[in-house]
Amino acid sequence: MSEGHGVGDDRTVANGDGPSRNGLAAGSDGVPPRLGTRVVVLVGNPRPESRTHTVAARTARAIAPGTTPETVDLTELADRLFSRAPSPRLDDAVTKVASADLLIVASPTYKGTYTGLLKAFLDRVPSLSGVTALPLLVMGSPRHALAVEVHLRPLLVELGASVPTPGLAVVEADLGRLDEILAEWAATVRLPEAVW
Repeated sequence: MSEGHGVGDDRTVANGDGPSRNGLAAGSDGVPPRLGTRVVVLVGNPRPESRTHTVAARTARAIAPGTTPETVDLTELADRLFSRAPSPRLDDAVTKVASADLLIVASPTYKGTYTGLLKAFLDRVPSLSGVTALPLLVMGSPRHALAVEVHLRPLLVELGASVPTPGLAVVEADLGRLDEILAEWAATVRLPEAVW
């Protein structure tokens, strides 16, 4: 389980030959030129236009200013998650998540952990290898603050993501000072150079 990127990672080409993950040739240092970081926000709240969605979008702006994050809102895919019928929209969402450079995974806290909706979606993702992920939980009570580290972070690591920083637990009562919370948290986030 590697926290960084290096030999064997599909973001670099060790000998400088051949395409990188994004299809660009690697430079002399073996690192492909970056046209911009692909930031994806995955929202696992079953309610549309939720506080979780808002917090996740603001988190993306705090962590990756100047980027335009893509959002995968699972409320739009919930009816397809357990269907046996092919779903191009669901397949596209899985591809977006699995190919992100930086993935912010957000969920409200239900019964002390992330939602079943989020778990059902992530069960369809074959791997997050090469993805840097930041876990985020929005909760009604600070009693659930450890859930982001005890439940969500291990799930992302199990899928192969690099999770280089502690997750963010946001208590609903603190939403009025969200900018301050995000600024403090963003200052502690250390993303691998390969993401930028």
